[in-house]
Amino acid sequence: MSEYNYVNLREKQELREVAANWFHEKWGVPTEAYQECIDAYIAGETEFGWYVCLDGEKIVGGLGVIENDFHDRKDLTPNVCAVYTEEDYRCQGISGKLLNMVVDDMKSKGITPIYLVTDHVGFYERYGWEFFCMAQGDGEPEPTRLYIHR
Repeated sequence: MSEYNYVNLREKQELREVAANWFHEKWGVPTEAYQECIDAYIAGETEFGWYVCLDGEKIVGGLGVIENDFHDRKDLTPNVCAVYTEEDYRCQGISGKLLNMVVDDMKSKGITPIYLVTDHVGFYERYGWEFFCMAQGDGEPEPTRLYIHR
């Protein structure tokens, strides 16, 4: 098994543009939106961080923390967002390690609980997340599951 490097983008600021483009390619949200959030984190304007898993210099997994992940429960904040692992790297615990990393980092800063929205059932529970309620995604026809990590 390869030895991966897990970092936040404050530690590896040189990845800011590459990471913004990578997240954009995975989720279709404009690169500029990711860039703005990542830059605010790097500048210390927010503690809502951005985290990636590297195989050498290549980003193979990542996630971020934002105020709200495009749903109607604006009171449930912050939200983990953009959780993604490259297909060839799945089933190796990468997303789980990133999720644990973000939970630990947020708790160390007194930011708890944290939330996330997902259609997955059974995945996030493995990492201590609990189903909390349904939330209506912006422009989505059906509500989606919202999880909490306390």
